[in-house]
Amino acid sequence: MAAAPPPGGRRRGVLFDVDGTLIDSSYIHTLSWWGAFRQYGYDVPMANIHHFVGMGGVRLVDNLLPDGRDRSEDEDIMASHGALYASHWPSLRPFDGVKDLLGQCHAGGLAVALASSAREKDLQVMRQVLDADAFIDAATSANDAAESKPAPDILQAALDAVGMDAGDAVYVGDAVWDMKAAAALGIPSIGLTCGGINAAELRDAGAAEVYSGPRDLLDNLGSSVIGRLLALQPNP
Repeated sequence: MAAAPPPGGRRRGVLFDVDGTLIDSSYIHTLSWWGAFRQYGYDVPMANIHHFVGMGGVRLVDNLLPDGRDRSEDEDIMASHGALYASHWPSLRPFDGVKDLLGQCHAGGLAVALASSAREKDLQVMRQVLDADAFIDAATSANDAAESKPAPDILQAALDAVGMDAGDAVYVGDAVWDMKAAAALGIPSIGLTCGGINAAELRDAGAAEVYSGPRDLLDNLGSSVIGRLLALQPNP
């Protein structure tokens, strides 16, 4: 159910990617895809895989494996990735400053939504790792979108979940595909380099600002594009 807008005002808020943005998992995904590909006879360099992490599984597999492959194996490869990733659940950790960042946005009257294309069961685990449900108004998973990033479906689903227009949102992500998805809806985006993508690539993909991670963004929140949203919120 969409959250109600504040009395007498429109709802503004922040959409957050999760993998590589709030949780240190980009390289775990890279390793899991690498293992899944090798199980089916594909030797794909990890650097190539990491570049595409942040896309949905179907898009990632299509970009990394040969066109002439036996596509009947694609579902099995994705299932293998999921199993390998799940084996790393106990290792998942939030980046420094994440809970405080979400809390500051929430305390400032902004809606907070997790715009993730992770599998539902992975998202449940990651929410437990974040331990910040008190500050989160809604969350999406792969079940909520027909197309994965860089298509904007997941972001639109998150907007709908909190009853918010694209013009009243900011999106925070770590991948080129996050920036492209936000640009498709006209949402200003903030790039974080903690997922392993450099600032130049994120800016080239459309990031309005780039920070090293959640703590860096939190320390500069007032001067960021999120700070501009906070400044528009009515005084309590």
